[in-house]
Amino acid sequence: MKTQSPILPLTNPYAGSSTEMPTMFLQRTNDYLPTTRLLISPSIVDDKRIERKPLLSRAFSFSGGITASSQQQQQQQRRRRTASDENLFCLSNNGGDESISSNVEHAASETYLVTRLCLKLLRYLGVGYRWITRFLALGCYAILLMPGFFQVGYHYFFSSQIRRGIVFGDHPRNRLDLYLPKNSNGPKPVVAFVTGGAWIIGYKAWGSLLGMQLSERDIIVACIDYRNFPQGTMRDMIEDASCGISFVCNNIADYGGDPDRIYLMGQSAGAHIAACTLVDQAIKEAGEGESVSWSVSQIKAYFGLSGGYNLLNLVDHFHNRGLYRSIFLSIMEGEQSLRRYSPELVVQDPNVRGAVSLLPPIILFHGTADYSIPSDASKDFAETLQSVGVEARAIMYERKTHTDVFLQDPMRGGTDQMFEDLVATIHAGDEDALAKDAMAPPRKRMVPEIMLKLARA
Repeated sequence: MKTQSPILPLTNPYAGSSTEMPTMFLQRTNDYLPTTRLLISPSIVDDKRIERKPLLSRAFSFSGGITASSQQQQQQQRRRRTASDENLFCLSNNGGDESISSNVEHAASETYLVTRLCLKLLRYLGVGYRWITRFLALGCYAILLMPGFFQVGYHYFFSSQIRRGIVFGDHPRNRLDLYLPKNSNGPKPVVAFVTGGAWIIGYKAWGSLLGMQLSERDIIVACIDYRNFPQGTMRDMIEDASCGISFVCNNIADYGGDPDRIYLMGQSAGAHIAACTLVDQAIKEAGEGESVSWSVSQIKAYFGLSGGYNLLNLVDHFHNRGLYRSIFLSIMEGEQSLRRYSPELVVQDPNVRGAVSLLPPIILFHGTADYSIPSDASKDFAETLQSVGVEARAIMYERKTHTDVFLQDPMRGGTDQMFEDLVATIHAGDEDALAKDAMAPPRKRMVPEIMLKLARA
């Protein structure tokens, strides 16, 4: 069925005269050629239209005939008008007549183009193939562990035992998540945890698996968020971590935590940030006139998991692994600051011996097959601490990688040696808690073994 064609008014040549003339309109037809119909609406006729013959003939030419060339041109014009009308019709109907296959093809081509442009942009910015390959490997790794991530994510968003996004400071990233045990009988030991992420992609939710499993052993976990680079540099990360620790020390009793049993822990870059924060706080306390909101004496012990503590020994290693020297030095505020942000070197300074004596016991966990941060980093730090009088030890896990001790082993289920060592240290001296740990059921597997092995590779 044809739609109503638009009606265009013609100028009345008799306008202003006393002679009453009929009103005239031009109506365009829906035909391909620009033919026009003249409609006359006399005032004496009630809504009746007298159709006149077209002003222009359907077939016309200057020679009085239509050549083959002109016919071809007219057909092309008709096709163009038809295509244009169809496109307008599709737009007016929100693309309803477009096929799904064409939409998918268009989306794929656009995705390919955007991806290629992003890769070019990364190269122009100085991000080489090592960084790109690491990023792609990380994506594959996450996909393989997705069954476990789905379970942890569901627990993170829907568990009533998690208090997400508790504000502890003025900056946008000054938030922490609290993982509370179901058993609320009596005050619980607390772990203030600083997550890793190469100082660039750290986020409080990365500690959700550890928080979930420790809370099952009646341990409260506070996962502290902090500004990442380029939003902040190392100075800002230490400031945020210190602010989060202060909140835990001063407010954890309101959530059922024991203020006398607070442990500080960090993983990977988070272990470095937490160690820097602890040493920096000890130096402040040993100084005169320093105002502090929390005390190192409130920390019962420090746990470092797969951390690096001497940046002078690691800057070249990180560069070869894809975290380029220029980016790393920007994070650490220049090469001149590498010593300042190396806890292993700071504690050897004779001027801070009084501050070093304030440090709590330090336990460092590391896998011997860790290629992201070599296990020698923890061994050397433990030996340095022992040499300056700090109670410290390093526990090595044979053939364990950087992520084995933090992700793959917990998702594998059963017995996780690093986790059991951590819990045993926290519950040391608590006979009831140790008895419950001995009777705790083995953890269920979250990811098939074949996917864990592929992710490890």
